[in-house]
Amino acid sequence: MPSRSVLDPLERASEVVFGLLMVMTFTGSLSVATAGREEIRSVLLAAIACNVAWGLVDGAMYLIANFAQRARGQATLATIRRTADAAAAHLVIRDALPAGLSSILTDAELEVLRRRVHATLEPRVAPSVRDDLIGAAAVFLLVFLSTLPVVLPFVVMTEATPALRVSHAIAISMLFVAGWSVGAHAGRPPWRSGLVMVAVGLTLAAITRALGG
Repeated sequence: MPSRSVLDPLERASEVVFGLLMVMTFTGSLSVATAGREEIRSVLLAAIACNVAWGLVDGAMYLIANFAQRARGQATLATIRRTADAAAAHLVIRDALPAGLSSILTDAELEVLRRRVHATLEPRVAPSVRDDLIGAAAVFLLVFLSTLPVVLPFVVMTEATPALRVSHAIAISMLFVAGWSVGAHAGRPPWRSGLVMVAVGLTLAAITRALGG
């Protein structure tokens, strides 16, 4: 399995929302009163191409983050092993842990962790490049596929006005689901998080269009 969670709700929801905002910026630029099929086609192709590019960038950043995370973990373990002073090793362990967890651990508990590191042999198995590539591909597909439902109405419907309305309804629904997922993961009321995500998403999309994005 990849060393980082491919479907971590907080990270992936932010990427899905970013993709939705980009495609909403494109679809929102259409003038439903004057847009012809050729103009709609050009806008949709631009939106899809933009999200393909973002998906590729996101997948590449996933690989880089995986590499950096592993390198940092290995460096931390090496520092703990070569630090003779227990108090100094405790500081290294505290710095490596999340702040909320680090603040509640006692020195005795940190010492248990330090001894555990010294008692554990350094792993010799190289990380799986295949797993990393699968994870990067999954991130790309998630970002790319999340935008397809928003552009699909323009493909299957002949009238621009109802297609735009359906597209916006789908985008709002997906923003709500993304917010719901984040809220449920963070222990907050999911419906409230969903509504906040919708409000924030629509506001950001409007600002982006106003700034010419």
